[in-house]
Order: sequence, then structure tokens, then C-alpha cells
Amino acid sequence: MAEPLVWIPFDPALLGEVPSGLRYEVVDPTRGVPGSVTDVEVYVPPYQMRPAVADVLPRMTSLRLVQTLSAGVDNIRDRIPEGVTLCNGRGIHDTSTAELALTLTLSALRGIPRFVRQQDAGTWRGGFEESLADKRVLIVGYGSIGEAIEARLLPFECEVVRVARSARAGVHAFGELPHLLPQADVVILIVPLTDETRGMVDESFVGAMRPGALLVNVARGPVADIDAVLAALKAERIRYATDVTDPEPLPADHPLWTAPGALVTPHVGGASSAMWTRAHRLVREQLARYAAGEPLANVITGEY
Repeated sequence: MAEPLVWIPFDPALLGEVPSGLRYEVVDPTRGVPGSVTDVEVYVPPYQMRPAVADVLPRMTSLRLVQTLSAGVDNIRDRIPEGVTLCNGRGIHDTSTAELALTLTLSALRGIPRFVRQQDAGTWRGGFEESLADKRVLIVGYGSIGEAIEARLLPFECEVVRVARSARAGVHAFGELPHLLPQADVVILIVPLTDETRGMVDESFVGAMRPGALLVNVARGPVADIDAVLAALKAERIRYATDVTDPEPLPADHPLWTAPGALVTPHVGGASSAMWTRAHRLVREQLARYAAGEPLANVITGEY
């Protein structure tokens, strides 16, 4: 009996100790689909989720497991065939995304975008900027990345308030946001994109925020109603630092580029040197579990 076939988007040698009992093929379906498509049992898609990554799924008649390299699975979840297990990349991007969340927060508070523009123009002009110290920061979406963000925030002498879908010890529920938002200086979004979170940052959400507060989005673009955010930016009620937009890429003529108080990065939260070490480790450990018939990690069930 042939060993189970794994499609993997990088050289298996990068896993370090390659799990035994499995066969490996390096495949990127955006570049071509080999004849083994009907034999593959485990599919590790490329990190960049282009349409072809999911288009190949109906042809995988032996498929049993899809292991993504992304924490979010909104762009592939509804394409997973019945009976196939979907596992996400929880833990891969905690470090990278938390670093960017902190970078966006500090940059927006300390006026770094203005200083960069002044450098380009050869202009020396100081000013009094805000510190992260003594601020109250809401983390909306307190999972593993939220925990990593908190760990990096606390040394800056700020207060962190945790918010998640459901309340638990030390964590508030989404339903409490109307009472929490007016008390927050910074609101960091790191929720998955679901029917519940799509458009959650609407006119009422933004309207409840403290005047002058900073909204940081390292979740997904559609989590925020961009019209509501733009209206608040034009009125200079809030500031917005975001790594994600809707659509992506953001068109060159989109008003968010030039909105007052906006800072935009091109969805690079997970794209750092820290990603691949963690991706290789997670995939290695997951494949070892699969080969041994052990319970898998990061299985996606329910809304999340």
C-alpha cells in the first residue's frame, strides 16, 4: 500500500526532521497541477491564497486534510469538500502580526508618517506627539495573536482590555463593546472574518469611540465598513492604521490613501522573517500527527 501523498509548497527538507510514513511532492497549483491530484491526501496550500489554490480542491478525490499557512481561512473554508478536515496556521503569524500591530500603533501615535514625509522633503519640524504609555488599549479578538499583541504592549506601560466573541475570565464579550469603546484610547482589531465580524466596525462602532482615538486593523479589510471609517477620518474624529483593506490591493485612487489620520500598509502582517521558521515547525508537527494517526492541532470547527 502506497504511503499517503502530501502536497507541500516548499522543499520538505525545510521541515528539518521530515516526518516518515508519507510521500511528498512540492506543488503550487497556481503554477500547474500534476497528475497526482487524485492521490493527494494532505494538502498544504501556498501562503498566498490565490483562487487557483482552492479551485483544485474538487479534483482531490483522496483528500483528507487541508493545512493552511494562514491563521484566517475565510478565503478557502467554504470550498473545503465534505468530510475533509481543515486546520489553520494558528501560531505561525503571532509574532509577525503582533510586531506589526505594535509598529502601526506606535507609528500613528508618535507621528512617524509625518516625519517620513518631512524627511522626503528635507524639512525639519518637530512637535509634541502622543505616547503609548498610560493609554487604555482594547484588543478586539483575543486569541493567540491577541495574546501576542498584549505581551508586546504591556512593557509600554499601557492598560490592556481584552475582548472576544464570548466572555471568559479576564475577557469581555463583543456585546460589551458599546460600553468599552468610549473608554479606549487605542482599539486593535484582530478578529477572524466571519458572518458575525463582517462590517462590525460600522457607524455605531466608530461613533462610540473616544474622539481622537486610534483604530488599528490587523484583522481583515471587510471587518471595517470603510465608508463609516472614512467619514470619521474626514471629520477628524478618529485615526486609522490598517494593514488590511477591502478591496485588496487598494486602488491607487481610493480615498483611504489620502484620508487625514490614515496609515496604510499592504497586508504584510504575517510576511516577516519570523514566519517561515514557525510555519515549518507547525507543518512538521502536524504531519507527524497525521502519519501517526494522532489528533490534529488547529482543527477549524464552528464559526471560528
